[in-house]
Amino acid sequence: MDAHTILRIKPSLTRYLHEFDGCFGRSNTRAHLSTYVSGQLSDLHRKSLEPMADAAGMPPRTLQEFLGLSRWDETMMRDRLQQRVARRHPHGQSVGVIDETSFVKKGDMTACVQRQHCGSMGKQENCVVSVHLGYATPPFHSLLDGDLYLPEKTWHQDRDRCHAAGIPDEVVYRPKWRIALEQYQRAVDNGVRFGWLTFDEYYGSKPPFLRELDHAGQDYVAEVPKSTHVWTQEPQVLHRSHARDLKKTGRPRQYPRLKVKNNPTASVENIVKHSPLMYRQSWVDYHVKDGSKGPMVWQVKHLLVYLKDKDGLPTRAHHLLVTRNPLDPTQIKYFISNATPSTRIQTLLWVAFSRWKIERMFQDSKMQLGMDHFEVRKYQSIQRHLILSCVSHLFLAEFGQQHRKKKSPADDQPSRHRGDEAGADLVAWRPLFIASGTGHQRPAAYDSTTQPQSRSKPSQANHSESTRQRHQIERPTKMSMADNLAL
Repeated sequence: MDAHTILRIKPSLTRYLHEFDGCFGRSNTRAHLSTYVSGQLSDLHRKSLEPMADAAGMPPRTLQEFLGLSRWDETMMRDRLQQRVARRHPHGQSVGVIDETSFVKKGDMTACVQRQHCGSMGKQENCVVSVHLGYATPPFHSLLDGDLYLPEKTWHQDRDRCHAAGIPDEVVYRPKWRIALEQYQRAVDNGVRFGWLTFDEYYGSKPPFLRELDHAGQDYVAEVPKSTHVWTQEPQVLHRSHARDLKKTGRPRQYPRLKVKNNPTASVENIVKHSPLMYRQSWVDYHVKDGSKGPMVWQVKHLLVYLKDKDGLPTRAHHLLVTRNPLDPTQIKYFISNATPSTRIQTLLWVAFSRWKIERMFQDSKMQLGMDHFEVRKYQSIQRHLILSCVSHLFLAEFGQQHRKKKSPADDQPSRHRGDEAGADLVAWRPLFIASGTGHQRPAAYDSTTQPQSRSKPSQANHSESTRQRHQIERPTKMSMADNLAL
């Protein structure tokens, strides 16, 4: 925003920031909040402390002290931000999105920095990583929380280094999924209600994380790695011993336990390739959304499966969604959901592919608010910067929602894919692969920049016209006996 826009929104921004007055004990410290947020919302090329202080006509040392030395409660600020979202933006189909982002840094003095995978660079790089929780509804999305990730070997085990970087003794190593779980619980405690939660395969590969969410009664759609093991049929469980077992000597068996003759689990990758329950299904095309380059279409197969609980016993039925890109059949994604068995596939897909929204939140926060421009090194300063960036992002999101440009008449026309309930814009799509005789044609050229206007869509995903597709014939591959039995 330029200076003229900042002046125009100053009354709204002042009213918004008054909500955080209780986080500060001194009025002069409280005044720096407006300076910092206004600096992040401004059109400065670089939004680090020195340019923002120069623009406000104050010494850079003042903002440095505001982040690192002044006494104010960033925890209360985060709580009030989340309470505002819970109060002003409730929605029955809200989606919580968990993801992490990274900030490239030089040297080894910045808190939590180490050489690790840097998502923003797509490679190993010297960077700081933070875990975030986003909140998204159809008309609104904003960041709710952010925490630095403390690496175990290079930081947690070196407390002298932690003390030099201002990391308190109570801040210890926590896996990223544990940080995400704490963020989710904090948001719920502050009144935020998530209709769904979704996250990538790193978090989906952590059974304790999934079990904690399930225990909390939270519906999720998790991307999982292809090595995830499940049962395709519910195994039988023994709950008490039989008379013949009483005659046996040795250590008594624990109950409940699995029957010995149950099939073993199998990886979702092998289930797709070899399970009759899966390979006999036809791929069904679903329109996910209209992107800037045209419609996004994914092909889907679905199966109810059973996971292991912490005791190795089967859970209740979970959804397994296998999706592949019709333009690149080697690009396959696997999703597991604990939603009720009657949940529509369209709804599960809508949630699974909502993760792009937090990427948009990161993009807005970095490009418009300078979330990655911080030049401080101490732990508390960086942590406060992340929370202040969430405060600025929430104002930006609400400002954009309230002052969105008036739609053109064409935009007011109802979309062919728009609906009131979650997943209503996901419909079965005409098959992209046409079967001809006994052979299979190569995929027809699919222009992602145009969309045929005469294409009609069935009213439901399993319409006979949409499911009349070819079977994907896979060459048999060698499998272990355990995998064969599991399928």
